[in-house]
Amino acid sequence: MKQYIIDELRYNDYEKVKLYLDENLGASEIGGIYWLPIDKEIMTGEQAAHTECLPLFFVIDLKPELISCELLVRTKKRIKCSCIDYATEKQRNWLIQYTDDMLKQLEISI
Repeated sequence: MKQYIIDELRYNDYEKVKLYLDENLGASEIGGIYWLPIDKEIMTGEQAAHTECLPLFFVIDLKPELISCELLVRTKKRIKCSCIDYATEKQRNWLIQYTDDMLKQLEISI
């Protein structure tokens, strides 16, 4: 799995990130797994056309020692579909920017 990983997270920083994700993405239903909806503006034509699969997400896996952002675009509605694919460069950059902005807002320096 391709991922953007931030490791060596301090426990106090983990608590800040957890609170931020709980407030902005909803409390994790499965231990530390958060679903980040992808902006329609950065979807590929095929992804946007698959209205039955929308919304599309990136998964953020938060653990006390790290944040793992999967670079796979997925839906909660299906396991297999042609719109489920690894992030484009634009999508990857959007996810990294989201994560980096969150850390900056929380005053977490890595």
